[in-house]
Formats: sequence, C-alpha cells, structure tokens
Amino acid sequence: MANSNFKILVVDDEEDIIEFVSYNLKKEGFVVNTARNGLSAVEIAREFRPHLILLDIMMPEMDGIETCEQIRAIPGMTGTLIAFLTARAEDFSQIAGFSAGADDYITKPIRPKVLISRIQALLKRSTNIESVKTVKTVEKLSHGNLVIDKERHMIMVDDMEMDMPKKEFSLLLLLSSKPSRLFTRDEIFQHLWGSEVFVSDRTIDVYIRKLREKIGDKRIKTVKGIGYKFEP
Repeated sequence: MANSNFKILVVDDEEDIIEFVSYNLKKEGFVVNTARNGLSAVEIAREFRPHLILLDIMMPEMDGIETCEQIRAIPGMTGTLIAFLTARAEDFSQIAGFSAGADDYITKPIRPKVLISRIQALLKRSTNIESVKTVKTVEKLSHGNLVIDKERHMIMVDDMEMDMPKKEFSLLLLLSSKPSRLFTRDEIFQHLWGSEVFVSDRTIDVYIRKLREKIGDKRIKTVKGIGYKFEP
C-alpha cells in the first residue's frame, strides 16, 4: 500500500518537533494531521481516524498516557497504531506506555530515516496482520468460562464481555492458540513487537499481570526463567 493511503497524527506540545516530524512524514507521502495537547489529540483522532499516532508523553492539560487510554476507548480505534515519541527512556515510562496500549516507544532525538523506518515497520506488520484476518473464517475460541471472539476483538468471562487492548488480545490469542504449550519470552516478544521494536524485559510481565486480572490467575502459568503457557 502506498504511503499516501496512510494517515498519521502527530501529537506534541513543541512546535519545532511537530514541524520537523510532519515535514519528514509528508515528504514520504503520508497524510499528516497534528495536535498540540492530549485533549485536542483525542478529538482530532475521533474525526481524522489515523492509521498511526505519534504521541508525546509529557504534555500540558493531559499527558500522553491518559491520551493513549482515551483514544483506545474510542469505538473502532482499538487497532490504531500508537507510538510514543518521547525523550523519556526509563523502564517505568516504557511499561506505563505499553500498559496504556502503545505499540512502540521511540526516543528523541531520532534521525528522520530511522523514524520513517520504524513507522514503515509498524505499518507493514499491522497490514500483514489485517490481511491474514480477512482470509480466515470468523472464529471463537472457547476454554471453559472463557470465550475469545477474534472478529469482535473481545473476550467473555462467565458470559461478561470485556474489551481488550490490542497487545493484550494478541498475547492471549498466541498463548491460547496452543494450550499447554510453553512459549518462551523471546517468542512472545517476536510475535508482539517483531525485531524492529526494543522494549524492556519487564514489559511482558505487565501484560501477563493484566491478562491474569481479567481471565483469572490459573489460566496462565509461569515457567520461571523461560516463559509462559496457557492452561485451558
């Protein structure tokens, strides 16, 4: 798919960052919209419906973490790609970002070619996933009181519906696709983020914890020092 078919929303409170990033994205053919704070970003995202959002964390009025959470709550935008573009590189900041539903974490300053490469990798991976979904039949996976609805991107526990952020849902699908099979941490990282995204080792633990909070502690087993497996 040509870049001109992809819409990107750039959110940052620094005008020079917006101009720099927007210029380089437009030069590559992307359709670009911008916002200067989190509140505006949520409203613009609702109307603009971007394929990807580059989102700063430290902003006035509403920070990037809360902005990400609010955008994820907009109907039809659970699958929108969100990458934090920020100068903060601490583990806790990355974990907070991924927990809020981010897909990538890009630290400033960044060279234009590297930024474009990361964006292309994210869009390509997302497009490939959607292509696979369209050729597969609609499926629901049932494991006792847990039902995983692939088409609606949601789960049911004891007949109660729950929405899930994209990464959590992808992780649950991976583990439950082969019950009792041990998935190593490296396999999980590769499946969720690929080789283009670098995340903290603690990030996956956050996702596992969130899954356990929603589906119960007994479903996902930890094999210390190796990985995780799903028990039906």
